[in-house]
Amino acid sequence: MANVALLSASSSPSTSSSANASSLVPRCPPSRRSACTRRAASKLSIVAAMGDDPIKEWILTEGKATQITGISSIGGGCINSAQRYITDAGSFFVKTNRRIGPAMFEGEALGLKAMYDTKSIRVPLPYKVGSLPTGGSFIIMEFIQFGRSRGDQVTLSRNPFHSKKKLWEGSSLKCIKLLNLIRAMVSTLKILLEGQQLIKNMHPLFDGAVIEPCLLHGDLWSGNISSDANGDPVILDPACYYGHNEAEFGMSWCAGFGGEFYSSYFQVMPKQPGFEKRRDLYLLYHYLNHYNLFGSGYRSSAMSIIEDYLRMLKA
Repeated sequence: MANVALLSASSSPSTSSSANASSLVPRCPPSRRSACTRRAASKLSIVAAMGDDPIKEWILTEGKATQITGISSIGGGCINSAQRYITDAGSFFVKTNRRIGPAMFEGEALGLKAMYDTKSIRVPLPYKVGSLPTGGSFIIMEFIQFGRSRGDQVTLSRNPFHSKKKLWEGSSLKCIKLLNLIRAMVSTLKILLEGQQLIKNMHPLFDGAVIEPCLLHGDLWSGNISSDANGDPVILDPACYYGHNEAEFGMSWCAGFGGEFYSSYFQVMPKQPGFEKRRDLYLLYHYLNHYNLFGSGYRSSAMSIIEDYLRMLKA
């Protein structure tokens, strides 16, 4: 699906009277394009000159800009490069990857759009995903000017976007595939076998719980939580899927959530029986994921949780 826009025309930038820097900030509607008068002939000549650059081509056509006045590098994590494109129609946030095809950004765009559509927490609206002529891929999305903090945790906890969009209402989720990222190598054989043993015996941990899988961010750690210029919470870089809402706490060890967050959250999403017993299962998933991605430093933490559960369950 190279060079294919994932979103419908309704989600592309629209004309707005508030296209200044502050309005480009949050994840509200695409408020980034002011109505600019331009001649069709000059517009076509600009696009022709940019024909070998799909990012600039999109910005100068569907992005409703007539000129790009600056491009600056900003933090993009350890995988991608990120830039801010400054134009007369506002700014755009662009991530590029010279080694990976568009599938990764397609997934990110789908997750962002799913969260955005809940109209709960501010999420940057994705505009375009495509392939680079020299190889790799890009994603263009709404530019958000971050504030100086991660925002108010209570506000964040009382607006869980996943409570707004539920799937499989009334169904029960009895098992989590905790080891789907661990391969059966000699160095991981013990953790693999004991992890599988846990999966076979974990059902009692869900007794009495009414589980309605919800849309989850999937990677809710401190680096993916911020605030806009107004101080409202902002969530980005999702790994979205549908699952038990409790699974969102799996990254809490790396999110810095305090007691106020949890107490406020459970006023919106009531705590289910056995939550305290299940909580480390979701933590375990991320330890295993980190073990797979970053190495053996996370093995002992994962192994400790598995063995504690096996003792608890007498498995």
